[in-house]
Amino acid sequence: MKRRDLLKGMAMGGVAGVTGLGGFPGVWTGRNAAWAAGGDIPVGVLFSKTGAVAVVESTLHDACMMAIEEINDSGGINGRKIRPFVEDPASDPATFADRANRLVRRDKVVSIFGSYTSASRQAVLPIVEGQNNLYWYPTLYEGRECSRNVMYGGAVPNQQQQDFVPWLKEKFGGRFYLLGNNYVYPREENNVARKILKDIGGEVVNEEYVPLGHDSFSSIVSRIRREQPDVIFSTLVGDSDVAFQREYHGAGLDPEVMPVASLTRSEVEVKAIGGEAAAGHFSSAPYFMGHESAENEKFVEAYLKKYGKDQVTHFVNEAAYFQVYQFKAAVEALGSEQLTPSAIRDAAVGQRFMAPQGEIEIDGNLHTHLWPKIGQWQVNGQVKVLRDSKSRVAPEPYWAYEDQVCTAEGLQKV
Repeated sequence: MKRRDLLKGMAMGGVAGVTGLGGFPGVWTGRNAAWAAGGDIPVGVLFSKTGAVAVVESTLHDACMMAIEEINDSGGINGRKIRPFVEDPASDPATFADRANRLVRRDKVVSIFGSYTSASRQAVLPIVEGQNNLYWYPTLYEGRECSRNVMYGGAVPNQQQQDFVPWLKEKFGGRFYLLGNNYVYPREENNVARKILKDIGGEVVNEEYVPLGHDSFSSIVSRIRREQPDVIFSTLVGDSDVAFQREYHGAGLDPEVMPVASLTRSEVEVKAIGGEAAAGHFSSAPYFMGHESAENEKFVEAYLKKYGKDQVTHFVNEAAYFQVYQFKAAVEALGSEQLTPSAIRDAAVGQRFMAPQGEIEIDGNLHTHLWPKIGQWQVNGQVKVLRDSKSRVAPEPYWAYEDQVCTAEGLQKV
């Protein structure tokens, strides 16, 4: 069977494709008994409010908590309130694992909402898989993962790079300088970028990685000036992205001839960078704050009212917000059935929700159908959308690896 045919078949399978999976019992057993109807619904909230990536991740916490508050204020889910157990893992993967273990074993949560980096997600993964819990991960990520214990709300490479890299080559040229932090997400995204560039006749002139939180880029900017790439393809996150862009701007480099094209830069980083330093550069994402829709107007208005008029929404905290509503829809669909992580997962598949970016859907592979966009940053810190998808794009977490596909049954060889 061809890979595309298999994907199509799994998409058609819908909810039926994930019910009754071997190894995923309907009753949550072990130290964590199923929660009976009538009590509060315990969930973990596991976002860093301190540390190297808190500049971004704290806003995911805020959006998640706002959604929980909205749901509780409107009567909860089937008459039950969501009870959040909040932990601050301080941007440290080992602390993420420790706090996730605490949430599952001590607090007996039925789901955890959490994290920004792939390093933190991968630290939590053995906990939720070992205890058969459910992790709602809102961030774009590198793909090549197919866990039945993670609900993936962010974009995978085909939803960001498939159109972005060819568009950049057409506009600016095919000589790319790859720059990212030193962990799994940037390295895997750059593997995908290399493959696309090879297929379209581009090239990588240099590839560099710096530690998370790295904030000194003078030597890298000097190398970029010498190399004169057409595009600086960035997967820097948090404080590193802010520091690099300020260094770039201070060095007088020109985005009209050598732009930074980022998979990770959002309104929150641009706010920290400053609009003038960020203007003229590009991001690929399924959501930008200026998107025009009734749902986004409501989301932005509520967020600014709660957290301050100087705050911004962005493509990761939008997902941190809508994933709570996806959780709500799944629990509502279960009705009086036992509330377990496995049951919540199965009920979530196929659920559609009118998110701020548009109507999204949870695929059988537990990733999300999204609305990719290419935007250019303006002096006011907002994006001018240059290219917008006309329909939802299905998630293919193994898009760059033609012999593998993530399905409702897990990872398959094709």
